[in-house]
Amino acid sequence: MDSATLLRFLIPLAATFFLIFIHSNPAYSDDHEHLTPYDVLLDFDFPIGLLPKGVKGYQLNQTTGKFSAYLNDTCSFSEGLYKLKYESTVKGYISKGKLSSLEGVSVKFFHLWMNIVEILRRGNDIDFSVGVGKAAFPIEYFVESPQCGCGLNCNRRQARKLMENP
Repeated sequence: MDSATLLRFLIPLAATFFLIFIHSNPAYSDDHEHLTPYDVLLDFDFPIGLLPKGVKGYQLNQTTGKFSAYLNDTCSFSEGLYKLKYESTVKGYISKGKLSSLEGVSVKFFHLWMNIVEILRRGNDIDFSVGVGKAAFPIEYFVESPQCGCGLNCNRRQARKLMENP
């Protein structure tokens, strides 16, 4: 086989392998179409309650761990002394037990809003870092996803309204 014939054979073969590689290994994976964003949290050893109910989609780069989670709108609710706010897009990097370089999640403590920049799983605790400080909470606080507007107290508020307005 002469070199011209060999070249005519190898170029289409190389192009075919290249196309197969590109389509079988996307940077932003939709391989996990059957997984919800909550399933992804569980896969990385986090409880589902770190995200509010109603996340409509996500992207995850399997190689770098870069992710984005999408809500319909901003979401806020109060839990105890804290008020939490999620932007319509939450971004960062995820790895086993670590969410880092977070954007789009903030907490109001007293009268000061602070961005949550990192979340770590430490045994049965979840550590939240705002850069200048951190707070740890038991993992059982996050087994259920909060609902925008009322957090985890939606049923209690509904019952209270029914009792006040018979």
